[in-house]
Amino acid sequence: MERKQRSPGRAVYGALDLGSNNCRLLVAKPEPAGFRVIDAFSRIVRLGEGVAETGLLSDEAMARTLAALEVCAGKLRRRGATRFRGVATEACRLAGNCDEFLARASAEAGLDLEIINGREEVDLALVSCSPLLEEKASHALLFDIGGCSTELIWVRLTAGAPPELADWTSLPCGVVSLAERHGGDRIAAETYSVMVAEAELLVSPFVAALGVGDPLANGSLQLLGTSGTVTTIAGLHLGLPRYDRAQVDGFRLSLEDIRFQVDRLLAMDFHERAAEPCIGVGRGDVVVAGCAILEAILRACPAETVHVADRGLREGMLLGMMRADDLPV
Repeated sequence: MERKQRSPGRAVYGALDLGSNNCRLLVAKPEPAGFRVIDAFSRIVRLGEGVAETGLLSDEAMARTLAALEVCAGKLRRRGATRFRGVATEACRLAGNCDEFLARASAEAGLDLEIINGREEVDLALVSCSPLLEEKASHALLFDIGGCSTELIWVRLTAGAPPELADWTSLPCGVVSLAERHGGDRIAAETYSVMVAEAELLVSPFVAALGVGDPLANGSLQLLGTSGTVTTIAGLHLGLPRYDRAQVDGFRLSLEDIRFQVDRLLAMDFHERAAEPCIGVGRGDVVVAGCAILEAILRACPAETVHVADRGLREGMLLGMMRADDLPV
């Protein structure tokens, strides 16, 4: 029996991504070719602060995050959200007291969050970034540099067929955990080299096993980054007076563009980085750590350009919910 499509009607969808560094919300209404965002929220909460060392979410980190979740709950109520999904990632996967935190999120903010595993995180990232994959490419390496982990996703592309997830990994290295080990103020060149080497030990074996040489040589490999690190570098390169997703999402950075901005950031201290409009106080101490992980990825897979995606788990969740409701998105 043919399934009948549901009318979008007054449906309002909310998707919340609680990462190790950020709490992000999108509220959207379905449209024939996708969805229209009607509200959004993003706040750096640093939920993963110290968790790599202690194995626990700190009281301070939980308090910051719960305050952000209460703001999200208010937006969802005011927008009349009819469907909601909220997920938590690596910090909650690592923390021994995550059940206590999730119970507080439900009781205090009224939001029921689920902890997703690495494969679920990869699937959502791939769904959201698929529109940016190039038809001329045979393969894509999609990467997401997070607060406590970095996901690498190897995608096989065939004309006329959906992108195929060929391989993936979630590496225990992110901007928060790396910055906590090596500092976040003025970073000496020697320290930065150590950070890159540490990330490279994790990144290189996975990428080497993929066999990226031939796709790189014939220009059929696309390197696509969806993380605060690459969006920040793109914003700096564009000289934006304030961050603008419309100019960043889908932008292409050359290796020279990236290395110029990384050198600029290495010459700054925390306060100078925090004063940059596309960085701010919340990222001033971790952006160099992100650059080190990005550098490790570029050494393992030296594509000529990096495509930038300002999209991620929230977009994947929104599309998933709408498709589950038989909406033509």
